Amino acid sequence: MSHEIRTLSIVIPAYNEGRYIHRILNKVIDVQLHGNVQKEIILVNDCSKDDTEEAILEFVNAHPEHTFQYLKHEVNQGKGAALRTGIQHAKGDVVIIQDADLEYDPYEYNLLLKPFLDGVADVVYGSRFIGGKPHRILFFWHTIGNKFLTFLSNMFTNLNLTDMETCYKVFRREVIQGIALKENRFGFEPEVTSKIARIPNIRIYEVGISYYGRTYAEGKKINWKDGFRAIYCILKYNLFP
Repeated sequence: MSHEIRTLSIVIPAYNEGRYIHRILNKVIDVQLHGNVQKEIILVNDCSKDDTEEAILEFVNAHPEHTFQYLKHEVNQGKGAALRTGIQHAKGDVVIIQDADLEYDPYEYNLLLKPFLDGVADVVYGSRFIGGKPHRILFFWHTIGNKFLTFLSNMFTNLNLTDMETCYKVFRREVIQGIALKENRFGFEPEVTSKIARIPNIRIYEVGISYYGRTYAEGKKINWKDGFRAIYCILKYNLFP
């Protein structure tokens, strides 16, 4: 089945990432994908208040040999809404979520794509909690929170994920485009997980990835309120589908 994966759509939501966006985009265009897979890079500017748009357009214009789609919201709607917009416009065989910050490493796309190229997966999650990859040591309570949310989600979905809250989620395009997503902020993670879990005969894999976490001073945006929203979303989308 490996011949079926011709293009990877990389959906990058961006909000006030003008300082860093060129760095992640350089990594994305540099990575050579196995199996001669091509890249479609979809950038969704969620009504940034800084120079994110200028930084993106400057980068796109400087790299005409790569395939970009630039989309923007006129009103800030949140990460989940930006992901919805990007996913709707994806044309590749497989879709990956890539945050605009530098917490996740695009050089690991090939690890995440391998189960697709091997013809065994419909969905792959990149886990920060398995494997021997480097992890920046940061917040104890964030880790406890992530593991609690994953545990709670698993109780309802009957999956044995180790990292439900990971950014690196990869889907066959027809799978993710076939799901009606509603969450506008960070509730995307539990919502998509609960809806994926209900698809009959879906093949889900996990792959160990590295994690270069950011501090709040470096631009991290998720907070404790998003944790409570995640609990609400786990209950909402699993108990009242």
